[in-house]
Amino acid sequence: MGAVFMRRSAETLAKRGDNAYLPPMLFRRKNSMWSNVSPTGAVSDFLSVWRTAGPQRWRSLLAALVMTGLVFSLIVREEHRIPPRAPGITYINSWRADRSDAEIKASNLLNQQIKNDKTAEQAKADEEVRHIYRTLGKISGMDVDKIERDAAADRAAEAKAKADALAHDAAVRAAIPAK
Repeated sequence: MGAVFMRRSAETLAKRGDNAYLPPMLFRRKNSMWSNVSPTGAVSDFLSVWRTAGPQRWRSLLAALVMTGLVFSLIVREEHRIPPRAPGITYINSWRADRSDAEIKASNLLNQQIKNDKTAEQAKADEEVRHIYRTLGKISGMDVDKIERDAAADRAAEAKAKADALAHDAAVRAAIPAK
């Protein structure tokens, strides 16, 4: 049956002329997923199987349609809802409620000392890194002093722009009447 179809389609294409081969060839590329698919061939194959199926074909078709309809109806009706998660509460107990003012001040001073130590340690590490980069730049033949001046000018320009933006925001807030 397929060979007859192929011969007939080739004869039909030959009768149409030169451009008749181009559209079918677009779907016959080497890596195309449609290269081995022919809808008319599939229909003719189905009809040949349908004709040889015998007297039970209508019952088989009805059973197949009922089963397919049943499966699809179950899929369409299926519903999944996830209950929302209960909100979680996190309690933070960092201080006693009965602390005296002296204890609070001592705690604040201790925390400020720890913060200052960490800041000084970070500044020392940053200076060591800068020294390493200066040495590397000098070894590489770069003008390290000029690079540092340019970087300082860039930092100053950024700080000025930030200060101007803050001043502008303050002026805008001052211009808006309070409710």
